[in-house]
Amino acid sequence: MSPEYSIGINGIDIPYKLNHRKVKRARLEFRSGRLNVVVPKGFPDHEELILRHKLWVYRRYASSLATIENAASKELVQRSDDELRGLVLSFTGKISEELGVQPEKVTFRKMKTKWGSCSSAGKLNFNRHLMHLPDDLVEYVVFHEMAHLVELRHSPRFWQIIDSRFENRTHYDKELSAYWYLIQDNIKK
Repeated sequence: MSPEYSIGINGIDIPYKLNHRKVKRARLEFRSGRLNVVVPKGFPDHEELILRHKLWVYRRYASSLATIENAASKELVQRSDDELRGLVLSFTGKISEELGVQPEKVTFRKMKTKWGSCSSAGKLNFNRHLMHLPDDLVEYVVFHEMAHLVELRHSPRFWQIIDSRFENRTHYDKELSAYWYLIQDNIKK
């Protein structure tokens, strides 16, 4: 178990876990609203590392508090694997016509860090945790992955495609973050 600490930044005590691992470089990461400090064994001063990046830490912590607050007003949707598959395939059919593209294959699996992915071979993978999202967020994720069939990278052209259908994508991204937090907090991996 990693030791727990806290550090004061801008008058707020920010809790964090310290993880000594076999890594070359120290790094800071946020997972489910918590700061994790990952350092090589024998790293001299983890607090100095945090303070060197205190603006980033403070902003991420404030953002995670907003996400947790947003998540408190949400409820996870309950649907089966078959219902999720049917919903996603329905969206891929409609979006295929809209964007003029067709995925090579659509698969479902549990993913630890993302809602979906698209390979350069045109294969779409969707996180099975999508079963806990409202329909409009599932549609947003499917559209996002289908847009990668037109433009593989997150280039300006890609974001234009997303914005053509979802003008307020920051709203959808905030909603996805809230549901991600809820899933991490409530669902056994």
